[in-house]
Amino acid sequence: MKIIILGAGQVGGTLAEHLAREENDITVVDTDAAKLRELHTKLDIRTVTGAGSYPIVLRQAGCEDADMLIAVTNTDEINMIACQVAHTLFRTPTKIARVRATAYLTRKGLFAHEAIPIDVLISPEQVVTDHVRRLIEHPGALQVLEFAGGLVQLVAVKAFYGGPLVGQDLAFLAKHMPNVETRVAAIYRRNRPIIPRGDTVIEADDEVFFLAARRDIRAVMSELRRVERDFRRVVIAGGGNIGERLAEHLEHSHQVKIIEHSLERCTTLSERLDRTVVLHGSATSKRLLEEENIEDCDIFCALTNDDEVNIMSSLLAKRLGAKKVLTLINNAAYVDLVQGGEIDIAISPQQATIGSLLTHVRRGDIVNVHSLRRGAAEAIEAIAHGDKQSSKVVGRTIREIDLPEGTTIGAIVRGKEVLIAHDDVMVESGDHVILFVIDKRRIRDVERLFQVGLTFF
Repeated sequence: MKIIILGAGQVGGTLAEHLAREENDITVVDTDAAKLRELHTKLDIRTVTGAGSYPIVLRQAGCEDADMLIAVTNTDEINMIACQVAHTLFRTPTKIARVRATAYLTRKGLFAHEAIPIDVLISPEQVVTDHVRRLIEHPGALQVLEFAGGLVQLVAVKAFYGGPLVGQDLAFLAKHMPNVETRVAAIYRRNRPIIPRGDTVIEADDEVFFLAARRDIRAVMSELRRVERDFRRVVIAGGGNIGERLAEHLEHSHQVKIIEHSLERCTTLSERLDRTVVLHGSATSKRLLEEENIEDCDIFCALTNDDEVNIMSSLLAKRLGAKKVLTLINNAAYVDLVQGGEIDIAISPQQATIGSLLTHVRRGDIVNVHSLRRGAAEAIEAIAHGDKQSSKVVGRTIREIDLPEGTTIGAIVRGKEVLIAHDDVMVESGDHVILFVIDKRRIRDVERLFQVGLTFF
């Protein structure tokens, strides 16, 4: 595909890296020539220096014959105008824009085809908020992803020494829990992937990705690690968009406190939130954390825009007795450095957002893409179409499907029914198939599996 990305920031740069690896024709546009030079030396892409909303710059970038425009600059207005220009002057088929301001997102009809023609809106703050919320709802999980409207979840947990399944092979799980259907999609041991089989033995500290119906997630987690109490007391450092949205979602079911350094923002938060306690001060202040009884906190969420503040406040909160700490880290290089030590969960906002964007870049009827392990693997939800003659999956059992190496099918959702993947399960047209791909180079092969042959038409 020929794709133009506006914005060479963290999201734009990470996306360019993902898509360039998959042999797409990528052009990145930004006003910052230094950032573009840095990207150009790393990746096989074109770059254009200039304002992404200017017609002349879009023409230079090749908008006339581009398949897709992805506008992810830091300015909502530039992203919106760029999509308008691409539609009006160049008839670009697909236009994706990052829009952050709630004032735009809440206006019905604003992004209709006859108004501002944006095909897909991405709100990173909402994506990250949902990501954090799911982790708070599942104590002990490192990642929680939803498929088929939430009917199925993919959960990553670290297997703890002493867990019932540690030291046992995976076949034991089915015998031990005969009433719970689950499928281990992948295991990462010392950062290396293992494709699980029935005789694969789980070791302590393995990162285990498993799929199950939403109602069974807790039961499976209890097999891999100690069952943790539900989080009740939540302290949020940073009252920006993410902090506010998270507090708004949690305040009626949890005890929530927000620490915000801007007095003006504190006033706004206290007016907008009903039950949340808003505290004015620095999240790195030992005195403030001690006064607010941080040792009674179940989870401390550092969600400011500053990585150093997030990391230092998390380390301080953990040292002072917070049971769990969750840290938002923009610099992807820091994420692996800090997670798993004093910091329990580190979240990269770019990686959380990239999945939403990749969903619309994939060929075939792909309805969900989640980027895993900092982009090394992907979980994909694809819809099967056609019949046995026109499709490579419909009318075949899972055993008969020629899956690319490193790819496993975890579950099939048929209507409201969740079928955990066994070799004899047959795929029908209209099924939502959930796949786990540990080798990103195989993504194109997976897409081809779900493309319908001409005989279907």
